[in-house]
Amino acid sequence: MVGVNERVQNLDIEVLSDHWYVLHKATFDYLHRDGTRTREVREAYDRGNGVVILLHDPAAGTVLLTRQFRLPIFLNGHRDGMLIEAAAGLLDGDDAETAVRREAEEESGVRVGEVERLFELFMSPGSVTERVTFFAATYAHDQRVSSGGGLIHEGEDIEVLELTLDDALEMVERSEIVDGKTVLLLQWAALRRAASVPVRRDHETLERSDEAAIGLGERL
Repeated sequence: MVGVNERVQNLDIEVLSDHWYVLHKATFDYLHRDGTRTREVREAYDRGNGVVILLHDPAAGTVLLTRQFRLPIFLNGHRDGMLIEAAAGLLDGDDAETAVRREAEEESGVRVGEVERLFELFMSPGSVTERVTFFAATYAHDQRVSSGGGLIHEGEDIEVLELTLDDALEMVERSEIVDGKTVLLLQWAALRRAASVPVRRDHETLERSDEAAIGLGERL
């Protein structure tokens, strides 16, 4: 379904390829802010909408991630094309929550319970139409119903990784985790963890704070 924008007129869409997903060529008239109108030609890759989920264990401080070969990053110079990422996939006709539960079980082997819907983002809006819905869910080892690994008949060969959140964040800093959606989810988990830690002030700190407050009051 195409959006509505009065500045975009005479839109013509042509299918260039539909071998794996669909590559569209769009030709349209665009009205610029200064009032001029130009004829524009763009291409957009349509692979459907997707979901991603961060499986985390707050008590243990761990996350479940996956590692698999990704051809596009391999073609763009990644050292071996093996991408560490959160479990993710396409909707394939399902609603977002159903799809993310399916992907978590297929890839990580975890049958998740309650899931938390976080936000929806366009990850590469300059060329890809995909909208990704982000989720998070806690996991425990008794929720593992299989070893995961993806679907063999779809050519998937997925390794499951259990890392501490701290180790995963350090891997981001070392450019060992370079998947955008996964970095966002790890940062979300770090912020959630920070917000849940109570601020502790020992007796000495309280005394110094009280003395500083008294001194300020005297100066005023």
